[in-house]
Amino acid sequence: MYKIGIECENLEDPKSRWGVGHLVLNLLQEYAKNPEWQKRFQLFLYFKERVPDDEVLKNPVFVKKVLGTRSFNIFYHILLPIRATFDGIDMMFFPAYMLPPLYLRKATVMFTEDVFHEYKTGTLPFRYKLAYGLFTNWAAKKAAKILAISEASKKQVSKLYGIKPDRITVAHLGVKEPSTAESASQYGNYILYVGQMFPRRRAVESIKAFEKIAPEFPALNFVLVGKDKYNPHRIAGLVAEINKKLGKERVFHFEYINNDKDLEKLYNGAKLFAYISSSEAFGLPPVEAAAHGVPVVVKDSELNHELFGNAAFFVADEKDPENIANVFRQGLTDELRRGKLMREYKELTPKLSWENFAQKFFSSISSL
Repeated sequence: MYKIGIECENLEDPKSRWGVGHLVLNLLQEYAKNPEWQKRFQLFLYFKERVPDDEVLKNPVFVKKVLGTRSFNIFYHILLPIRATFDGIDMMFFPAYMLPPLYLRKATVMFTEDVFHEYKTGTLPFRYKLAYGLFTNWAAKKAAKILAISEASKKQVSKLYGIKPDRITVAHLGVKEPSTAESASQYGNYILYVGQMFPRRRAVESIKAFEKIAPEFPALNFVLVGKDKYNPHRIAGLVAEINKKLGKERVFHFEYINNDKDLEKLYNGAKLFAYISSSEAFGLPPVEAAAHGVPVVVKDSELNHELFGNAAFFVADEKDPENIANVFRQGLTDELRRGKLMREYKELTPKLSWENFAQKFFSSISSL
């Protein structure tokens, strides 16, 4: 049986599962449902301090290893390579962009261009920039396979890291069928934003755009879910300022929604979904919104046309709140286009499933 190891430290804090952890958890859930994959592949899951309490992780089909350290660097760069080598892993999957130099066997590493930009021009502390710079470039040279999550991202990763395209496999992220039809009616009609907030995600510009259209839509609110990652923080102050100008609370910000069903209710009740990011390797939240039948507002980019075709309201200049406001206005009032988008989403989102992602993942692994 082919042994696949997966670095799972990213699952240990449920509040940090926006990206890598979300991907890993859904991959494990798809594997647990598929007896054929279980016959061909044995999954070894490596944790830093503990195995989380997720139901899927209680499944005996997984071999779970807790390496027992609080230090990420000791776990990732020393203990994990040694233990995976000792376990005779045939292919190790590192979803967090870096390849430890001590691991000398075959490895698949997930890459996005965002990591390159973070260590080149981002605002991360120097130690994180140094780690990304060293260990993503090492992965670019030494990994058996690179996993990208969109064709647009594959092009960028290939160019930035000098990786031959045939070493890069693309597997689109997935969405699940909505499990509830309930909506978050306490917010009335609202535009929704979900995701961590920092400059290229244009949360500030989106809030300012809402301020511009708020007088025209007096029953409309704006709900934002995600951590403020601006440096310094900007969201709380801006929300308070705009609510004061509008004379009541119409912009609501939550750093975290603890219950998945509560988040689903927010998706279900949204009139429009805003995710006007300047650059993404994929951008899962607008795809999740589309799965709930919510028209999405995104930047006019190669990636978003790859994911949505023409089934979105596109923003040409994401840095201009006036431009965003005009697209919001169209998205709220153009009922013919809204209906067309909702119909197209019913055909589009089943293609972006976690089952398809897992199929691509295991096919790529077995081809090496």
